[in-house]
Amino acid sequence: MIIFVTVSPAAAARDAVPRRSDDDSGVEGSRAGTADESGRAFRRGCRVAADPSTPTTGHRPGTDISLHLLGGFRLLHGDVPVVVPRGLQRVIALIGLRPGATRSHLAGLLWPDAPEERALSSLRTALWRLRQDPCCPLTTAGDTVRLGPVVRVDVDALVGTAARVREGDDPCAAAALAAGRHDLLPGWYDDWVLADRERLRQLRLHMLEDLAGRHLAAGRHGEALEAALEAMAAEPLRETPHRLVVRIHLAEGNAFEAVHAFYVYRDLLLRELRLEPSAAMTALLDDTLAPIRQATRDTPAGPRRVPPARVAPRAH
Repeated sequence: MIIFVTVSPAAAARDAVPRRSDDDSGVEGSRAGTADESGRAFRRGCRVAADPSTPTTGHRPGTDISLHLLGGFRLLHGDVPVVVPRGLQRVIALIGLRPGATRSHLAGLLWPDAPEERALSSLRTALWRLRQDPCCPLTTAGDTVRLGPVVRVDVDALVGTAARVREGDDPCAAAALAAGRHDLLPGWYDDWVLADRERLRQLRLHMLEDLAGRHLAAGRHGEALEAALEAMAAEPLRETPHRLVVRIHLAEGNAFEAVHAFYVYRDLLLRELRLEPSAAMTALLDDTLAPIRQATRDTPAGPRRVPPARVAPRAH
């Protein structure tokens, strides 16, 4: 006798969902909270936090999608923010910072303390959730994953601006100064976040210093000073932007401003690190301070004043 079993479409769809073992939940929980919190985060998916009439899944064709990682994680569909669970935020952010990375590489960075198979299982679950609710479209090619071409990432804008400055192009001054003004994902302490945060910080500092140097060479002293001061605000103890400020004031003929900027930095360095400015920075003011130093040495010392002796009162 042959028995036919009918499977409903709902049951078939349910069976197609990747199963997550308790161990997989624990792996995610080790990085993004407890295992229960992680499971709830994956099950919730993404949702739009704005007008209730706006669809809460997917995105409308033609809508710009922007991923902001500088200053904190934000995903926008047009001007509408999308609420993304913390576990999925980490996956999206890493794919945005490592476009075209392999699944093994992504899983190893996201779950470095887990066995490879368990980490890959957690990654498969996360990618499946993102495909089911494409708040941030993904593109896969073979074993690699990247964000969809419709997603614009603010980190890419900073990297592109720095490349144009390095190649000698003249980007929009306001855009160059504002690019990367905020740190990457503040409050996140994953190893891959810390490494990329420092990489982008150094990239921006060198971009601003290159920009200031180019403006100075072209005689655009105001623009040069603005870029140097922006770099100084980003890292007050870094000497190179202070050195640029001194050079700009000297090029303008403002000796007082140059000397003042030097001693402000010198006092800051002594107070914070008990260090003196480098010989390269001190040499910038040699010609300016030489007459003052020479005049100080040539001034004859006046007669030394001897304080009057104190007379003891007479005894009566």
